[in-house]
Amino acid sequence: MANVTLKGNVFQTVGELPLVGEQAPNFTLVETDLSETCLADYAGSKLILNIFPSVDTGVCATSIRTFNEKATELDGTKVLCVSADLPFAGARFCGAEGIENVATVSSFRSDFGTDYGVTFTTGPLSGLLSRSVVVIDEEGKVLYTEQVAETTEEPNYEAAIAVL
Repeated sequence: MANVTLKGNVFQTVGELPLVGEQAPNFTLVETDLSETCLADYAGSKLILNIFPSVDTGVCATSIRTFNEKATELDGTKVLCVSADLPFAGARFCGAEGIENVATVSSFRSDFGTDYGVTFTTGPLSGLLSRSVVVIDEEGKVLYTEQVAETTEEPNYEAAIAVL
């Protein structure tokens, strides 16, 4: 279990992020059209998982916008923005914002949060996902992880992109 803060208050997650060098845990996530996608769908591409509590918060929305902007410079790399929000929320946000370079996906009917160790188990965000970034190579190995210590802060975009 990891400790993460929200406005200075300490809360726990269900586990720890996968270790760098390990095979990334498989996942099944729900796309905005309610179809499913899994890790194998991205074989041959580098993958950034931008994980966060909800698209309907300022910092989460900023992370989507920032990765959308940076994704245009990343050849052979896909960006998945993962939350427990319903898929409709991601579709609404991306449509309103003109987001086209990243995909929003939902963990709402999967074990993603447990498998990646990011589901909050205590506090007001219990059941939602902790702000984290996981970068995976073309063969499914974890290259980089960050679980943001303070939930109200943005991830280190530059460090995540630098490993690519």
